[in-house]
Amino acid sequence: MPNHVAVNPRDHSDLRILPERSEDMGDALMCCVTFPEEFRALQAHYPILFQLKDDGEILCLALFGFENGENLFLKNGKWDARYIPLAMDIQPFMIGRPQSKNEDRKVVIDLDSPRIGKGEGDRLFEETGMATTFLENISTKLAYLDQGFQNASAYIETLQKLELLEPLTIDVTTKDGTKNRLVGFHTINEEKFHALDGKALESLQTKGYLFPTYMLLASLSNLSDLIARRETLHLHG
Repeated sequence: MPNHVAVNPRDHSDLRILPERSEDMGDALMCCVTFPEEFRALQAHYPILFQLKDDGEILCLALFGFENGENLFLKNGKWDARYIPLAMDIQPFMIGRPQSKNEDRKVVIDLDSPRIGKGEGDRLFEETGMATTFLENISTKLAYLDQGFQNASAYIETLQKLELLEPLTIDVTTKDGTKNRLVGFHTINEEKFHALDGKALESLQTKGYLFPTYMLLASLSNLSDLIARRETLHLHG
């Protein structure tokens, strides 16, 4: 059962969050959820794809590896890229949604996370009980992330109406002969996108969807870099 509680100075004055990035810290994930407003920051490092879930929901994802548990950006206790996707950066925190209109959203923490420490790491509260700059930044990131997730569904719905999404299969063969086939993901059909008429393009622009779409398409060039990371890992593994 998840051990999620709202952060407060009375119970969590001694809690610290360890900054290391590693498998032991729970970072061994092949992808994480993202949203259109984050695409600009992501496209310099990660391929951005879509995934259709069993319940029909479609998610925007930043890709880190080619199989479950593979994160090719983990290196010597650090994240080997200038930008860490927000869904990873805010761990082990999450948004606690209000139970009534009179309540504010709360910062919730997973007390079972291996990232929690008491002797070292970033403090959540000052000795006075005031939130530290670290916690205030987490709160800001959570609010931005939450709003971004809510906005993403409308973006994806628009792409579906324009029939721009198509399945994507990626075959990866590294120099050591290791083969992986990545299936279950979708991307934007570039041919259909570039064939859109002026009215459709204007609609995308008005909604703020044109720029993130270009960013997503640009991000696909990172697939070759991700394969290169995998080859380096296997050659030195």
